[in-house]
Amino acid sequence: MKALITGGCGFIGSHLAEALLDRGDQVTVIDDLSTGRFQNVAHLAEHPSFHFAIESITNEIVMDRLVAECDRIYHLAAAVGVDLVVRDPVHVLETNVKGTEVVLRIGARYRKKLMLASTSEVYGKSTAVPFAEDDDGILGATTRSRWSYACSKAMDEFMALAYHKQLALPVVIMRFFNTVGPRQTGRYGMVIPRFVQQALAGEPLTVYGDGQQSRCFTYVGDVVQAIVALSDDPAAVGQVFNIGSTEEVTIQALAQRTIALAESASEVVYVPYREAYEAGFEDMRRRVPDIGKIGRLIGWAPTVGLDGILTRVIEHMRSDDASTLAEAGASVAAMEGPVRPMGEN
Repeated sequence: MKALITGGCGFIGSHLAEALLDRGDQVTVIDDLSTGRFQNVAHLAEHPSFHFAIESITNEIVMDRLVAECDRIYHLAAAVGVDLVVRDPVHVLETNVKGTEVVLRIGARYRKKLMLASTSEVYGKSTAVPFAEDDDGILGATTRSRWSYACSKAMDEFMALAYHKQLALPVVIMRFFNTVGPRQTGRYGMVIPRFVQQALAGEPLTVYGDGQQSRCFTYVGDVVQAIVALSDDPAAVGQVFNIGSTEEVTIQALAQRTIALAESASEVVYVPYREAYEAGFEDMRRRVPDIGKIGRLIGWAPTVGLDGILTRVIEHMRSDDASTLAEAGASVAAMEGPVRPMGEN
């Protein structure tokens, strides 16, 4: 199988590339590195079945060639993260809507199976927990830029299903619920890597709002297994699937568990939404998936619980910090010669 992963240098995309290569697929990733990092796939660069293009998915000439040469498209490229949504809504909307339109149009040209990454954000302010795939979404006012990401991904879903209905494009829509794990960055508001970084540095863990909002966090390895299994099952075409854990935790409790597992002396501080993001910011109080549909089709369920996720992220960040320090030390040694012990004062 020849796979094309858009956003393949991102957090989920890089783990998916590894999984597909491990099973013998050929993998090409395209990423403009606006939020992804080449370091995430640098270890794959020498693999004979791995190829990459540092380019935007809106470049139709490049996308036409890549789509023509692949068997299956995993469309993960998107502008994500609450911080980015609030700070740069134009980029979010253009990337998520225009980029997906290009991928769908070219995918339809060559009739390639398309796996579309969506989000639990499309359920909006609904309180009908747990969320099922056919439940209504309740989005906030257009004057609240926070909801632009949810709207852009809902539009992606509408377009994908329209291409399937009208042009018979084989499409599968995957709604991710807070996917986390090694390589995820806290730069754009992702809470677990931000908490772990703060805990390991001995800094206060900043909880936005009152901390009683709850989420369900899913290990990236489990998510990748779901993506691959859905892509292999013909019965998934034309359908929408929630992919997430049902282990619910408040953000306040998440902060305390992070501190405990990191063996940190950090404290928890609370920051009002208006200071963290913008005046009038609205959040989802609960976000819990109904995963019965995906379980019935492919027998999928998460295997890694929240403590396992936190432990993996903590270990990864500790090893990452150690590697960075070792590389810095090697660079200093190379520039300055042997390092001599400093005298004691």
